[in-house]
Amino acid sequence: MRPVLALVLAVLVPCSAAAACGEPAPHEGRLLIAAGGGSGVYRAYAEGLARVARADGMEARVLATASAADGLRQVARGTADVAFAPADLAALALAGRPPFEGRQRVSALARLYDEYTHLVVPADSGVHALPDLKGRTVATGTPGTGTELVATRLLAAAGIDRDVRVRRLAVRDAAAALRERRVDALFFSGVVPSEAITQLTHAMGVRLVDLGAYVGPLRRFHGDFYQERSIPAAAYRLFAAPRTVGVPSHLAVGSAMPAGRARALTRLLFERKDVLVAARPEALYLNRRGAISTGPLPLHPGAALYYRESKVAG
Repeated sequence: MRPVLALVLAVLVPCSAAAACGEPAPHEGRLLIAAGGGSGVYRAYAEGLARVARADGMEARVLATASAADGLRQVARGTADVAFAPADLAALALAGRPPFEGRQRVSALARLYDEYTHLVVPADSGVHALPDLKGRTVATGTPGTGTELVATRLLAAAGIDRDVRVRRLAVRDAAAALRERRVDALFFSGVVPSEAITQLTHAMGVRLVDLGAYVGPLRRFHGDFYQERSIPAAAYRLFAAPRTVGVPSHLAVGSAMPAGRARALTRLLFERKDVLVAARPEALYLNRRGAISTGPLPLHPGAALYYRESKVAG
């Protein structure tokens, strides 16, 4: 083998198996999963991951955290092993920009699925485009969440971030506030369909405002992880499929996690995908080809090793 190539491989492939790395496999320890607050998708996905880990002999526990930002802080400092986070929030963690205090040493095991931004208004609302929110009261999600981040960026892109009254409410509280006309609109970034918004459509007529015109500005100013997506009309009994902003959600770990442990955890994601799908149908979107696209988070070397090995084996 050529000396330069050998050196590169030694750096990129520190070992060929967890045992060869001298690192503990997952079953040799416990797994702490930061799942955000409430009972949303992250929580259900985390419960599925915990079941997978327990079946592999680990002691696994799901931790309720204040937000996705808090989950990223916890994996960076080692008080949690894995966390769920949207790419835009992860980019701020890497850069050490608010809501983070200093750069967070985090990487990813896999890209999981895409989250879709909803801007929900009553069917009889005069809000037909983002600038129409000027002077109105808007629920933008709780602090440190992907919803709050993308909502804040969209309002700024429309030039009205100083011209709305913000209520920092979780999606269920925001849906109740919209139904009672205490807010004029709500933002939510998450899976389609959202249970809270589905229930809202049964309680009152709603519309989803088209946000497609703002994907370009978000990509230019914040990152190309933002993508244009469409919310299927059938998801909420709509007349049309509004364009919106999509952002990937990743499974994050601390960069200091041993390579063997990261490799073994990544292997479990795919070997027990059926358990994850039973917990949350979004796990159907987990596939090896897409999972490696974890930007802006770097792919953990242990996870990269798993993907290289599975590609050779496949």
